[in-house]
Amino acid sequence: MGKTAFIFPGQGAQYCGMGKDFFQAFPTARSVYATAGEAAGLDVGELCFTENESLNITEYTQIAMLATEVAILKVLEEKGLRADCAAGLSLGEYGALAAAGVMELAPLFRLIRCRGIFMQEAYPVGGAMAAVLGLDADRIRQVCAGTAGVVSIANDNCPGQIVITGEAPAVEAACETLKEAGAKRCVPLNVSGPFHSPLLAEAGKKLAAELEGVSVQAPRIPYICNVEADYVTDSARIKELLARQVSSTVRWRETMERMLADGVDTFVEIGPGRTLAGFLRKMSRDVKVLNVAKVEDMDAALA
Repeated sequence: MGKTAFIFPGQGAQYCGMGKDFFQAFPTARSVYATAGEAAGLDVGELCFTENESLNITEYTQIAMLATEVAILKVLEEKGLRADCAAGLSLGEYGALAAAGVMELAPLFRLIRCRGIFMQEAYPVGGAMAAVLGLDADRIRQVCAGTAGVVSIANDNCPGQIVITGEAPAVEAACETLKEAGAKRCVPLNVSGPFHSPLLAEAGKKLAAELEGVSVQAPRIPYICNVEADYVTDSARIKELLARQVSSTVRWRETMERMLADGVDTFVEIGPGRTLAGFLRKMSRDVKVLNVAKVEDMDAALA
């Protein structure tokens, strides 16, 4: 018997109107957006559903994305869909926390609002990120280590697609060396900070302080954390891992490899976009990958 995993995307997949059809069709979804809005002190529905400049600014993107992911998750659960395990990329890890029942929703939303603000404030200018295509992680790590300044791997997404992060001059210099070393392309990313870089250590400290007052429960289903690409079974470690995640590499490729090795054969990507499905298809063609971003997508997932 195969296993099902719920997986949740991170920043970059957001778009105006995301989740609106769920909001209109299901009281459960409306309740989630209301809880998120109350916890964050924002009209999260308006942020997600109407044209605005804020949706692509980190401190707003994170609460908008998480509210949408959790709204869809709760509707799927209400319809009887269950997962054997969960994981999420970067911000998406908080969607996995919701699926695992690790925190109540109100504190989860308050936390993600704080995370967005702390990350936005930590290194407001002078940071950069770039996607490196067609080179393996070990070679990229070597180049980053040999580059002057702060530059490191932010996301190991899938074979052939790795994101680097750090000080803008260091990222630029690393990109030149990586192209000489055989990278097919280095694509600068339009981001507002050097996410998952040691430069964001201060944001991690602030998040750790915020986490002190949050109550966590043992996961109802196993979830894999970004920092270690391993299942979190000890609830006492959840806070520490979340605080570290802000300035650590997102080990997504290893996370998916672990799930595949453990017999997961159906992946349900919950939330906007098809980014994670794209990564997975580069790793295995033998698994079923479903995306639930709109109400019309639910039938396939519930079949």
